Amino acid sequence: MKLRLLLFLCAVTFNGFSQNNVLVFQSDFGLKDGAVSAMKGVAIGVSTDLKIFDVTHEIPAFNIWEAAYRLSQTAQYYPTGTVFVSVCDPGVGTARHSVVLLTKSGHYFVTPDNGTLTLVAEQLGIEEIREIDEVKNRRQNSNESYTFHGRDVYAYTGARLASKTITFDQVGPKLPNEVVKIEYQKPVFEKGIIKGGIPILDIQYGNVWTNIDKKTFANLDVKAGDLVKIQIFNGTKKVYDGKLKLVHTFGEVEVGTDVVYFNSLLNFSLAVNQGSFSEKHKIYSGANWSILISK
Repeated sequence: MKLRLLLFLCAVTFNGFSQNNVLVFQSDFGLKDGAVSAMKGVAIGVSTDLKIFDVTHEIPAFNIWEAAYRLSQTAQYYPTGTVFVSVCDPGVGTARHSVVLLTKSGHYFVTPDNGTLTLVAEQLGIEEIREIDEVKNRRQNSNESYTFHGRDVYAYTGARLASKTITFDQVGPKLPNEVVKIEYQKPVFEKGIIKGGIPILDIQYGNVWTNIDKKTFANLDVKAGDLVKIQIFNGTKKVYDGKLKLVHTFGEVEVGTDVVYFNSLLNFSLAVNQGSFSEKHKIYSGANWSILISK
């Protein structure tokens, strides 16, 4: 009985964490041409047993920060062993490292190390990082292609890893447990004021999402129905200054009314009931945007 249990544990701890044949793609390619389909074709060519999903392929072109955020937004909901391939690579073909990050949660991220890993490294922890050996882990007969590593290196390596064609050790040489980071404003509470960042927009509706969580917000001792003072900055330029009502749901106010609320990730957010706060006030997102909130 003990031997069978030991064999089972060995089977499910393949290089620390078992791959599960789940491969998840993300890119800034869009879906207007065949780029995404080509990556998936390469993956299926490695193994038809792969279960392939998408985060998004609508990352704004070259927007590494948004690629970083979308991974952190979604990765936690996928099971241990899932392999993510993220391609937002304005430096394709240059000296930036091509890596696979294994997080302490047991997720794998195949991507250029250009800032894309900033948030998942913080959120899920770094277990180990390996540089992709492009001699061994590159699509056959693709050496003369310099501008589509998403297809030739990342999709191929991700598929080989997810399908257990290779082990994590066979990805390539081990690197120090450090990733290239994009600097951004983290949520802090000081002297009655919370300062945070605006990492992303709720694109479909134009809501403005901050990285200020409920625990940090609780320092203000504000409850639903109270007014909250808001100041928003793009770099050093103040672009918004006002007071808004904290609500649980949009239906608590008239259509067209500005409010603040907590989104599905339980982060402080700004919205217009049946409108776009972003477009109304010309507020956008990224590592250079910040927000101050107080009573």
